[in-house]
Amino acid sequence: MGTLELKQTLSGHRGRVWNVCWHPKGTCLASCGEDKTIIIWGPQDPKWVVKTILTEGHTRTIREIAWSPCGNYIASASFDATTAVWDKKSGQFECNATLEGHENEVKSVSWSCSGQLLATCSRDKSVWVWEVNDDEYECAAVINAHTQDVKKVRWHPTEEVLASASYDNTVKIFKETVEDNDWKCVAILSSHTSTVWSLAWDKLGNRIATCSDDQTVKIWQEYKPDNEPGMTTTNNIVGWKCVCTISGYHTRTIYDIHWCNITGLLVTACGDDIIRIFQEDSDSDPNQPTFTMVCSMDSAHTQDVNSVQWNPIVPGQLASASDDGLVKIWFYNE
Repeated sequence: MGTLELKQTLSGHRGRVWNVCWHPKGTCLASCGEDKTIIIWGPQDPKWVVKTILTEGHTRTIREIAWSPCGNYIASASFDATTAVWDKKSGQFECNATLEGHENEVKSVSWSCSGQLLATCSRDKSVWVWEVNDDEYECAAVINAHTQDVKKVRWHPTEEVLASASYDNTVKIFKETVEDNDWKCVAILSSHTSTVWSLAWDKLGNRIATCSDDQTVKIWQEYKPDNEPGMTTTNNIVGWKCVCTISGYHTRTIYDIHWCNITGLLVTACGDDIIRIFQEDSDSDPNQPTFTMVCSMDSAHTQDVNSVQWNPIVPGQLASASDDGLVKIWFYNE
């Protein structure tokens, strides 16, 4: 078993911390929460300290934040039904765009790999795709494919393909069709028996890990038409299949999951206050993979763990956020 070593506890938020997100260069960390603020933390040897606190962008809880791929913008999704975009053209981060249109709380926000598209989702059951042109944000699509609250949106790592997770127990995958320039649902991932809270693409984008209120993690594999294993696909469209269910480890709702692009490790954030790390077995069949839990950090927080994310550059470095109002920085040792 590996070990998870607590490097530092960061306290600065008042109330729940909903989300943590690393800068794409791994040099700093942003967190957001119930106190309607975004805190940017940076290293000041040997500690992490508050570098900036962003306020006045939202009137209610900030649920999620996302750095743009270039690292110059932050998008924040809020319960005030708006998404704010912050940039530091003036030298400091300022809120220079507010995206309106959702009828209820915005739950999640994600940038495409090019930075040219932004996706948001809401309790109003819709997913919006925004086009980014010279700091102007225009709604390109309103997708009403889910029947319930949409909890999470995540773009494919290298393509303009979007996945969303919902209270309706499904994950849906969307792609823009060339013929009519419209965003269509191209796949439905349904196997969870309760709310899907979060999802994570692997480095290549041909697998998705999902986590749910049903206390399981599922691994989904993409199969292109005429694939080697002979998985059937219909109408020449990519098919997705649940190839692994990780169960029996979590005792409450799993709120978040993240796949490390460097090590391939999966980390989960759970309502039982535990952070768990899973590794794919070296001898596992890619079409029927098996995963082993390599670390379980009991009482990682004193309340629900809401968010976990691997540093994109530093292998083993991990951040977590919790209802206990704290952000923690960890290091995983094999």
